[in-house]
Amino acid sequence: MIVSQILQSKGNDVWSVGADDTVYDALSLMAGMNVGALLVMNEGEIAGIFSERDYARKVILQGKSSKQTPVKEVMTAEVVCVGLDQSVETCMALMTEKHIRHLPVLTESRELQGIISIGDVVKAVISEQEHLINHLEGYITGRS
Repeated sequence: MIVSQILQSKGNDVWSVGADDTVYDALSLMAGMNVGALLVMNEGEIAGIFSERDYARKVILQGKSSKQTPVKEVMTAEVVCVGLDQSVETCMALMTEKHIRHLPVLTESRELQGIISIGDVVKAVISEQEHLINHLEGYITGRS
């Protein structure tokens, strides 16, 4: 399975905030959309990503106020992205290696197509394994 197949299944919705928006506004959007991260956009380009982990480590633990702190002060600026043709296994390896849970998906011309989470990747791996198991059971038992 590849990333484009995940997006076909889950959709291309991407939630984002601006770099100058407050952390509180970002958290409110995350809660409302039931997502664990938002892209931080600046003039149509990805400027960073803001996640629950950023909030916990860079706001709460440092005693900052979420209503006064702009997202740009606490976002992760180095955003790891993948292409539509990346395999699920490659995405999982990348997420594990970089200790990240969200991957924006870009075309070759750097157009944003969506975002996938570790949950999406795990769901895809489980689906592939279930398909393989069913196929092997059919082979063993003589079913097609």
